[in-house]
Amino acid sequence: MSGLFTAAPGITRRRLALSAVAMPCAGLLPDVAHAGRQAEEPLADSVRSVLSAAIANNAPPKPTFDNVQDRIVYLRWLGEMSNRLKKRKSENVTRIEFLETVYYESKRAGLEPALLLGLIQVESGFRKYAISIAGARGYTQVMPFWTRLIGDGEPARLFHMQTNLRFGCVILRHYLDRERGDMYMALGRYNGSRGKPQYPNLVFGARKAWEWKPA
Repeated sequence: MSGLFTAAPGITRRRLALSAVAMPCAGLLPDVAHAGRQAEEPLADSVRSVLSAAIANNAPPKPTFDNVQDRIVYLRWLGEMSNRLKKRKSENVTRIEFLETVYYESKRAGLEPALLLGLIQVESGFRKYAISIAGARGYTQVMPFWTRLIGDGEPARLFHMQTNLRFGCVILRHYLDRERGDMYMALGRYNGSRGKPQYPNLVFGARKAWEWKPA
């Protein structure tokens, strides 16, 4: 869903982004997303209420654990992911806050952290202020109409890290439920290319770089 990033300085980078959008098979350019968009669809009042409630809960993105072992596993995951992400986010505090939020919001929505990281890599290349040619914003490239449907109507909030990750996770969970657990089709909906293989395959491929199992 992303492709042109207004925050990216320099004509050369903008030309690279344009080339990547014009040539969807240009996997030669790392972390440059393929343009797309979520389609605005009417929501039943009950669905809108559920999604709005999921967005409105402002709990801080700090995972909690019932036992010490689970916390140790989480901390090992956090350390490993921090090492993998270092080239893309060099500032340690920012990187850790981002990963804490990714873990919290993905688990909250019943999604894999590795899948969310893969989606972010494909969507925005981990660029917080990415804007696509379709107008999608932020890490997970959320279309602004979602803020009107289930938020406070302020698209600028999509540049806030936790808000953007929460919208992305809630929307993908919504699509996954609509597709009865079929992640391939849910990702297609998220990208506005339902039924086409390119986008789901990109996300599934990117997910592999973020998979981790405790020893």
